[in-house]
Order: sequence, then structure tokens, then C-alpha cells
Amino acid sequence: MTDYKNLKLIATSNPHIRGSETTRSIMLDVIVAMVPALVWAVLVFGLKALTLTAVSVIACVFFEWLYRVLMKKPQSVGDLSAVVTGMLLALISPVTINYWMIIIGDFFAIIVVKQLFGGIGKNFINPALAGRAFLVGSYAGAMTSWWNPAVGKAPLFGTPEIDSFATPMSYLKNGDLESLKGLYGIKEMFLGQHGGSMGEISALLLLIGGVYLIWRKVINWQTPVAYIGTVAVISFLFPKAGTGLEWMLYSVFGGGLMLGAFFMATDYATSPVTKKGQLIFGIGCGLFTVFIRYFGSYNEGVCYSIMVMNCCTALIDKYTKPTRFGIVKSDKKEAAVK
Repeated sequence: MTDYKNLKLIATSNPHIRGSETTRSIMLDVIVAMVPALVWAVLVFGLKALTLTAVSVIACVFFEWLYRVLMKKPQSVGDLSAVVTGMLLALISPVTINYWMIIIGDFFAIIVVKQLFGGIGKNFINPALAGRAFLVGSYAGAMTSWWNPAVGKAPLFGTPEIDSFATPMSYLKNGDLESLKGLYGIKEMFLGQHGGSMGEISALLLLIGGVYLIWRKVINWQTPVAYIGTVAVISFLFPKAGTGLEWMLYSVFGGGLMLGAFFMATDYATSPVTKKGQLIFGIGCGLFTVFIRYFGSYNEGVCYSIMVMNCCTALIDKYTKPTRFGIVKSDKKEAAVK
């Protein structure tokens, strides 16, 4: 017979169920998923895409290391989250920006948005998106000047003298679908044979990276499917030009929708934890993206739509949390029901 009175009860803090995944392994999967898009950026834009990404990664790692040293906090650069932020910020930037500009964006993303709020898991806005928004506000000209891959590779150093190259999103913003179709077909848009930010041009490779993350169970399908699906449905129902199908395909394959849906809207710290909340989050991102593209002054709406929904994450989690069984209603609530 067991002597229950002499049993020792050990109380520990959560989590009580542990898995083999770590922050480092998750971030490593995200890095692997972004590699195809980075390789394609190097092939399309030249070696500048690789060096710019390397500078961004090194700067993010350095700023995180320096902050933790100065604040005498445990070092966290080994979890690779700073590497992911550096890669993302580079991939959502034009290949033509100066190296010192991307370093400033890295500082804002790591120090201001991430570390000042407590580090990984405590920031309420995606650091890479916030860094890009900061760069757009500070250096709008550089962040909206796009390199035309048809004229060759971007130079490694210096500010290139480029013409005002219109990206597919510029044509869609003006409703000029016929001119866009004359430059790029659906195939070119899907494969990434056009200009834009470094890592957002190939919908195919971003889709492969996203499927890899879902297969590895790093992310759930709810947010990206709801996000892309919302943009697709609204674009199909309310085309600004051409047929609904054509407008939808160009809207989905153009801009940063794929990159944002798979790699930034699914950020653990800034997106809902419940499945229902992730669906709502994705739908909200899709609605804001289309609204900004249709009615805003900016050609693209992915960056700001995700950041707006980041601010709503806590509220979404609050109203989508699952029912807790075995909880007794308060006397006040019971009295109100009576």
C-alpha cells in the first residue's frame, strides 16, 4: 500500500511538456526556408544581394550582442533570431540601398523594437517590418528606387544611377494591367523574372519555403492561407482592370504578399496563438493589404497591414481563447444571468 502522506510533491513552473524543438532549431528552419529566395535574388540582382544580406545579418547579430553585454543580460545571439531579422530586413529592401542604410534599419529593429521591449518573444511588432517602415520614413527615395534586372547586375558599391523603374505593383496601383501584361506574363510573375525588393520577387521559391515551414511544423497553415486567400478573393471580386482571374494572379504573385504571409505574419511573438485567432489575423492582414493597395498612397500594403494586425494580436487572443472546462462561474455572473 502506498504511503501517500510521505510522498514528496515537487512544483515546477511551466512548460511541463517539453519537445525537441528549440528556438535555435526553429530559427534555423526559417533560415533554410529563406535560402532559395536569397539565391534567386543573387542570380537576378547580382552579388550585391548577397553582400547586403551579409552586412544586415552581421549588424543585427552585433547590435544584439552589444546590447546584452552593456545591459549585463544573458547572451542570446546563439538562438539565431537576430540572423533571421537581418535576412528578412535585407530581403524586403531594394538591392540599391547603401550598406549604412541597412545598418541603421538593423539598429532600429534589434535595439528599439526587440531588445528595449525585453528581447525575443516580448516585442509586439515584427522587428524586420518595423525596421523597413523606419527606413521608408527616413530614406523614402532610396527605399522606393528599384533596380531593373534587364539592364544587368546591381553594382556592389556606390549609389547606382538608375532610372525610375516601375515595379509590377506600380502598374497595379494605377490600374494599368495591360502595360504590365506587356512586360511580364503570369509565368514571369510566378517565377520572379521582374524587379522589386530582393527577396519578394519569386512567388514560387517563397511558396516552396512556406510549404517547408508548414511541413516542419514551424508555422501553421491558418495565417498564410487566410492572408493569401483574402487578398485573392477580394482581388478576384473587385478587379481594377482586366478579368478577375488576371487581376487576382498579378496581385497575389506581385509585391511582398508571399514573403509576408509565410515569414512575417507567422512570427510567434507578434501573431495569435489560437488557430481561430490565426485565421482572423490572416484575414485582417489581407483586408488591410488590399485596402492600402486600392485606396492608399503607397503601392504596397503588406508591411503596414501586418504591423497593424500585430497591435491587435493580444485582443484577438483574448476573444479566441478556448473554453476552459471545470471553471465555476462567479457569483456576479450567475446573478446577472438570473
